[in-house]
Amino acid sequence: MGKSKLGSGKSAGALPSGTALGLPSPPWEKLPIQKSLDQNIQTIKTIFKDCSDMVYRNLEIAPDITALVVYVEGIVFTTELETRIVEPIIEAYVRMMNADPEERIEASELVPLENTRISLSQVRSANEWVDVVEGILNASVAVFVDGLSDVRLFNIKGGIRRSVQEPETEAVIRGPREGFTETLRVNTALVRFKIKTPNLKMYSMVLGTNTKTDVVVSYIEGLADPKIVEDVINRLKDIKIDGILESGYIEELIEDHPYSPFPQMQYTERPDSVAAQLLEGRCAIFVDGTPFVLVVPVTFFQLTQASEDYYERFFITNFIRWIRYIFLFIGMFLPSLYIAVTTFHQDMLPTTLVLSIASAREAIPFPALVEALIMEISFEALREAGIRLPKAVGQAVSILGALVIGQAAVQAGIVSAPMVIIVSMTGIASFTIPHYNLAITIRLLRFPLMLLAGVLGLFGIILGTTWILVHVTKLTSLGVPYMSGISPFHSSDRKDIFVRAPWWKMGTRPSWLSRNNQEREKPEINGRPDSNKVW
Repeated sequence: MGKSKLGSGKSAGALPSGTALGLPSPPWEKLPIQKSLDQNIQTIKTIFKDCSDMVYRNLEIAPDITALVVYVEGIVFTTELETRIVEPIIEAYVRMMNADPEERIEASELVPLENTRISLSQVRSANEWVDVVEGILNASVAVFVDGLSDVRLFNIKGGIRRSVQEPETEAVIRGPREGFTETLRVNTALVRFKIKTPNLKMYSMVLGTNTKTDVVVSYIEGLADPKIVEDVINRLKDIKIDGILESGYIEELIEDHPYSPFPQMQYTERPDSVAAQLLEGRCAIFVDGTPFVLVVPVTFFQLTQASEDYYERFFITNFIRWIRYIFLFIGMFLPSLYIAVTTFHQDMLPTTLVLSIASAREAIPFPALVEALIMEISFEALREAGIRLPKAVGQAVSILGALVIGQAAVQAGIVSAPMVIIVSMTGIASFTIPHYNLAITIRLLRFPLMLLAGVLGLFGIILGTTWILVHVTKLTSLGVPYMSGISPFHSSDRKDIFVRAPWWKMGTRPSWLSRNNQEREKPEINGRPDSNKVW
């Protein structure tokens, strides 16, 4: 039997258990692991006192040599535990008992578990309680041997976890159907399946003094800017918090402008989307326990694009992309434009349209601003109710609620029919934005624009729009300008902002992102007879 390959004793970037937040260290952290198994049993049962999910199992691995197997029930593969640890130990014990007495060994001569047939690749030794406790809580099985102060940790992380399924938040007609899960190594493997190069790096660290959450920063060496990679890793290392339960914790803790309504990171649960961003020179942040992976840095135009834009032919993509931009404008400005025009600028509308709107609003007791606020807030409440309710009734409540409440409000004379049409168009427009965090931003900015339109008319809309434009041009994402490609302007990036050029014309990566290796393809040898023509 060959010896198992041992890993390092501590995870990269692991936080000290007690002192990271200025708290006193528990007394057991300073205690060494004893050779006496009884003392070690007493210590570990004191550490995990009142932990009903802890499992302790005594085994004999040789005559007069006892071992203790310790693990947390529910987070390890029990089948792997039985077949790869328990059964080999029992078989080794039987062989030892059947051997000649002079061939039997003493405890001091026993290298723990090396004489068994354990074939696990992720196995390491530990001789400090800090490492043992951390390993057990990270789904490793700890094996104590009487007479030795060396503990073996076998990583057989498992338990009941969700399998790979189609992502529900980013549905596509054409494209891969697999999505990330809550298991970190499954998520990194899904990206490895798509990018088969040793240049794809996975830098690991642990965040959260209580949760000990595994976090991985992924990037492609040679494509990603080393300064951006270093900045991401340093920001993560500077996080001092007791727990990380979702990638949203990290998003708020490392973003450049925490008081901006605009998202400065993209989150996705699609492996193909992460792979595409890595190939452009970005970084991905994987967090154990969530299917949402953060992508940094991002630009405004990146958040208006969907992964399916690159799977359809370019002229279909351009039509859909422009529909998306038009409805983004409608989703932000349509209610405020209606309020400004009907309140201050009626002369801008045709006479017949003005008369139609006036007759519809004749019995309405509220001004256009109050009317719009009532309908918009009601629509947002119905949308939130549809999300939180079970799927079986959520969609029915949101759709039927909007129809019934809108019709009843018009008949009761509380709101006008044109306002119901405006709010409905605005709601539909917000659903065309591919990324939910940008859609929420557009919905939030709609309300101050409505207030400005109700007070100052079109001048108020221009004032609000100017503030938004100045704000986004000052924003950065990990130091990268938020409006890169337009401000600052790069002529080489015009092929994938407002339109998407054919793949055989997008020979370079974004100039503001990948400075090391901008060449993506060689157009002159890509198989097209007209590939050397100027776009």
